Amino acid sequence: MKIGPILCVDDEPTNLEVLRRALRDSYALVYARSGEEALVAFAKHRPSLVLLDVEMPGMNGYQVCYHIRTLPHGENVPILFVTGRSSEEDEKAGFDAGAVDYITKPISAPIVQARIRTHLSLVRLPLLENSHRAAISMLGEAGHYNDNDTGLHIWRMASYSRALAAAIGWGRGEQELLELAAPMHDTGKIGIPDSILKKPGPLSDEEWVVMRKHPKIGYDILSKSDADIFRLAAEVALYHHERWDGSGYPYGLRGNDIPESARIVAIADMFDALSMKRPYKDAWPLDRVQQILRECTSVNLEPRLVDAFFNIMPQIIEIMAEWEEKEMSIEADIAGNAAPR
Repeated sequence: MKIGPILCVDDEPTNLEVLRRALRDSYALVYARSGEEALVAFAKHRPSLVLLDVEMPGMNGYQVCYHIRTLPHGENVPILFVTGRSSEEDEKAGFDAGAVDYITKPISAPIVQARIRTHLSLVRLPLLENSHRAAISMLGEAGHYNDNDTGLHIWRMASYSRALAAAIGWGRGEQELLELAAPMHDTGKIGIPDSILKKPGPLSDEEWVVMRKHPKIGYDILSKSDADIFRLAAEVALYHHERWDGSGYPYGLRGNDIPESARIVAIADMFDALSMKRPYKDAWPLDRVQQILRECTSVNLEPRLVDAFFNIMPQIIEIMAEWEEKEMSIEADIAGNAAPR
């Protein structure tokens, strides 16, 4: 992610020179010697952070801060006051004006550098999270691009996965990661030919050999990132077709050798596939779905996790209803947009 320049605002050239020497080796810098110049420079250069003096002729620092917050790009840019004012009232006034930090003069170069690094990282975190979420959405949808019958399947089963993880004691952060990772479990289908994915009848033995490569393909794609979310997604993608009794693929792992994340997703995936309507089948009633899950226990699925899933069935039904309402809303919007005007 590209970092914009830092805008340094002070009416004293000597103070600007001190900031220049402290920061020139690490950041691009732009300067302003008045509040009015600062607003012009902000609009022109779109800085990533502002170092702002308080006491200036004409428009003071508090007024500049207020104005920046009303500008495009100005709402979330960190503004740090750098000033000789050090009283508690002065600091409060700075924070009330919209600053995120308050540094007193004479400045220490290491302290200024550390404060800048901290505030730039705090800005980047939500941007990075949004980027991850966008990538997750694209990879999840890409894995089902040729599955016209899946609807909101990947997002619904992700909600089930999180609920089950919570039921067996996963921490909140781990639950959130699994909910984000689960939709990418079939990313590897990107590498499977349409002739196999869209084949209307049963696959031949040779075609099954190709189909069973998709977990490893998904792993190879997702494991390129060191981010925790994609490491977990790669794990789920690789192992979600393993079976509790060792009859799954790609490695024939058995029992607890299968990562728990993949064991959770396998239950959520099967439940959703059975319980929702598809072009080739009606939605099965819950008692029949539960019967199938029971029959698959100790074969495909871990008994402990199936029991935990049944214990939270009222919550699962609520999640199902919420997603059904969302799907109906989306379909209504699509129909409305397609209607002649």
